[in-house]
Amino acid sequence: MGPDGLSEPGHAPEQAGQPGAEPPPPEATPAEPLPAGPPPAEPPPPELPPAELLKPSRAGRNLRAAIVVGLLLGGLALVTLFTIKVIFLIYVAAVVALGLWELTRVVGVRGIRLPLVPVAAGGAVMLGLAYYSGERPLVAALALTVIAVLAWRMAGGSAGYLQDVTAGMFTLVYLPLMASFVALMLAAPDGSRRVLAWLVVTVCSDIGGYLVGSLLGRHPMAAVISPHKTWEGFAGSALACIVAGVLLLTLLLHGTWWQGVVLGVVAVGAATLGDLAESMIKRDLQIKDMGTVLPGHGGVLDRIDSLLITAPVVWLLLVIFLT
Repeated sequence: MGPDGLSEPGHAPEQAGQPGAEPPPPEATPAEPLPAGPPPAEPPPPELPPAELLKPSRAGRNLRAAIVVGLLLGGLALVTLFTIKVIFLIYVAAVVALGLWELTRVVGVRGIRLPLVPVAAGGAVMLGLAYYSGERPLVAALALTVIAVLAWRMAGGSAGYLQDVTAGMFTLVYLPLMASFVALMLAAPDGSRRVLAWLVVTVCSDIGGYLVGSLLGRHPMAAVISPHKTWEGFAGSALACIVAGVLLLTLLLHGTWWQGVVLGVVAVGAATLGDLAESMIKRDLQIKDMGTVLPGHGGVLDRIDSLLITAPVVWLLLVIFLT
């Protein structure tokens, strides 16, 4: 009967009342392979650490990609800056245009219709006038662009008018106006060296903060705004900016050492503010990066946030020191 019972499991219910029918329940143990299923699922976790190693634990970005992209952008800036200055101005205009596109896209997700056409057109005029004609025409162009934004948005109806116009004004000041101070620096006889000083002192703030913050950062500077920014990193930024400021003012621009110290201190404050301000904008919009154009950096705005805020500060100090 044993062979019959194995080949015809349908007969088991008929023998349920017999003593010999009790063994079938133990035979239900073949269902035990089910618990053996989970073990195969356990191996995947060990594969996660290698993937995590690709992400810097403290900096929050791909360092190799950030370095490569940074060198390419810096090299292009130097080549254009010390060949034909107008080409560098076009480079700045292109970066501003990309920033405008990024900002228009991210605020659009929140229902904000940024008046891109008048802001972009007015911004281009502002950059050109700042370089060729100076501060006064720049102010006039800014005022006219504000009027153009007010008029342009009227075609979209009254719903959200104040919100959209306000966004347009902010964008106009945050991008084209700040970039116009780079054009003002560039227009000076020693404009290329002034712009180089602005670039170097701002980049030193980023590099000094990153290196020291990554190695020694323990005390958050503004955890709610930027979790990776620490007081130790800020100290590294300050030291790098001051050293760079002294060297740039004395060797490149024929200033004095104390002017270099002032430049470094003010620049690190402006650069840090620019970084934190952009982090606040991203938190308000509930996004991680402004874009993905620059590997290792995020968007264009993620890269130029400090440069934008330091531009008017460095321009003003150099005007005072080098008059």
